[in-house]
Amino acid sequence: MFQDSKIPENTSTAGYSYLVHKYNIQAYVRYPSCVSNNYIRGNVTELDDWYIYDKRYWPGEFDIDHLVFSLKHENLDLLCLKRILAKMPVKNIEDYVNEKTTGIYARKIWFLYEWLIGNQLSITDCPKCKIINFLNEEQYFVSDGIYFKRYRLKNNILGNRLFSPIIRKTPKLKEFISLNLKEQAASKIGKVSKSLVARAASFMLLSDSKASFEIEGERVPVSRLERWGKAIAQAGKFPLTISEIIRLQNILIKDIRFIHIGLRNEGVFLGERDKDGNPLPEFIGARPYDLLMLIEGMIEASKSISSINLDPVLHAAAIAFGFVYIHPLEDGNGRIHRYLIHHILSESGFSPAGLIFPVSSSMLKHIEKYRNVLRNHSLPLLDFIEWRNTEKMNVEVTNDTSDLYSYFDCTEACEFIYSCVKETIDVDFPEELKFLMGHDKAMKRIGNMFDMPDNTIKKLIVFILQNKGTLSKKRREKEFNELSNKEVSEIEDIIKEEFA
Repeated sequence: MFQDSKIPENTSTAGYSYLVHKYNIQAYVRYPSCVSNNYIRGNVTELDDWYIYDKRYWPGEFDIDHLVFSLKHENLDLLCLKRILAKMPVKNIEDYVNEKTTGIYARKIWFLYEWLIGNQLSITDCPKCKIINFLNEEQYFVSDGIYFKRYRLKNNILGNRLFSPIIRKTPKLKEFISLNLKEQAASKIGKVSKSLVARAASFMLLSDSKASFEIEGERVPVSRLERWGKAIAQAGKFPLTISEIIRLQNILIKDIRFIHIGLRNEGVFLGERDKDGNPLPEFIGARPYDLLMLIEGMIEASKSISSINLDPVLHAAAIAFGFVYIHPLEDGNGRIHRYLIHHILSESGFSPAGLIFPVSSSMLKHIEKYRNVLRNHSLPLLDFIEWRNTEKMNVEVTNDTSDLYSYFDCTEACEFIYSCVKETIDVDFPEELKFLMGHDKAMKRIGNMFDMPDNTIKKLIVFILQNKGTLSKKRREKEFNELSNKEVSEIEDIIKEEFA
């Protein structure tokens, strides 16, 4: 058994799974590998949670060979790598690098050890040889890279040592990017009047604000929605800083008597409580004393990503999900997490000026998928967080967990956010425009038929739409009893035509 999963028959664990098991590493292997005793058609196959490789892929009995296997064949997992490197005998690593100093994987292991662990190996600088990129640009989204002469290597991992989101170039993400949704949105806007776009933007902004609160299980007054909506409307106008995050939290929290504003000074968890009120966590945020370091790392990562040609939706997902995984605030994390998507899409120019795509509305429509993305990342990490109850019935983390929040694979989150953005451009925005155009035409036609105040016509349209195309008997008798049967029928026909 490995991670409560049965190892496939006639196979041996390899790569991450071999090393994590051998050294009892406190890390979760998301895509465990094993090597078969037999030949495998196509060299690799999948069974349950396992990747099974052909017998010819067996790396050998030495730990360093399994480390090389991981870098060659498995998805990059910086958390696993950091914790494995911290446990492996340093002499084994030095001996391997000294023997194969100019080798591609020797230099990658050498760089990873010194970058992740922070200690320098007793090895002289790499002699002159071909410079390599750490990540394969065909497999990962990468940065422009920082060159390290010591290893003759360019570190093109996104972010920095404190915050490194990994995004794989999956077929789904490549397809999303090829759609050029930014241009599609601009094209749709160019076909309608500016005033109509402005009205659509206003409605979608309110819809997004409402959805963001509903995701948190809150129903709030319209005044509070409008207040948060104004904050979202300013997304992208102010640089992302800790002060800006606190400003947004102040806008969100109406009554601050019971909420600490700013980076929290206590633990935080999501989940249930037992009958005595004790925590039953499904998620635990970063330790309070790690927050400043992690958020500063996230902000610096966002700045560096902004300076390269990374797709804005990927950038937005990486920062927004990284933020909510850290959970730096006592309250407001979820809504600011979704705000950050708007912030980066606006700042990058992906969202047309003055328009906020209602991404939260799409996330609410697909709430289970959204929750699964969050759970798939966080739940497996809970086993490596040691905590105790506090007198305030909260959690206090008792072990070092900072790297659980520094290194994460963001691919699934990116795919989800891209699907939401696509839906807002393909469905939500056109439907809002269609509704407003139909509403305007219906208003004009009904207004030409009757001397009726605009507000009354608007109410009439709403009532008929709410009742699936007919005016209810109650509404008719209570508010529109002056209309004849024929007139009501004509109005219903107009609304059916214009809102078809």
